[in-house]
Amino acid sequence: MSTLPTPYEPIEYDGPQGPFIVLEGVSGIGKSTLAALLARRLDGSRLHTLADPHTGWSDTANRQFNALPQFAFYLSGLLHVSDRIRACRPIGPVIADRYVSSVTACHAAAHGLDPADVAHLIDPFRPSLATPDHTFYLHCSAAVLRERLRSKTDTKQDDTDLFDVPGRLKQLTENFRQVADSDPTATVLNTDSMSPTELADAICTHMERTRA
Repeated sequence: MSTLPTPYEPIEYDGPQGPFIVLEGVSGIGKSTLAALLARRLDGSRLHTLADPHTGWSDTANRQFNALPQFAFYLSGLLHVSDRIRACRPIGPVIADRYVSSVTACHAAAHGLDPADVAHLIDPFRPSLATPDHTFYLHCSAAVLRERLRSKTDTKQDDTDLFDVPGRLKQLTENFRQVADSDPTATVLNTDSMSPTELADAICTHMERTRA
């Protein structure tokens, strides 16, 4: 039972709830394309973590904040998008492009932390965060990722850092593996030889199979 003061309690919505699906993985792996496909196929809502207005502030937070206030910024983004997820679920499925696992893995990689230490900081707030029904961790080889990044039209700092910062891709890959190992909602998908449509097919099949 939560002990938060009433104004801090998340709003809970009655009635049927659509499934909450999260796509995780390093920048450029294809999460946004896949999220759009799933949203159309499932007639669902597509959200990104960070959602507006946080997404417009993230570059400033990354450049100017030290580690702890930067973590607090991303935690604020999680709590905000979680409220939006709860509001959307009575309408239908919700597909999130990144969520708690990305904050954990990416913040740990950026500051040389153990993902378990970042997860420990998030733990007191987990009752306030919407829980996914399925979290799909997308993985691919470095060669395939390079090719996907070449065709990406909205390249950001996170994308270029994967290969420009020594060891960043290796560390992020390991961090996501560690986070997935402790995630009871996790399904790991190797995307090397799969198109976005094939990945959407695999995810929908998995959801149908686990629902039965």
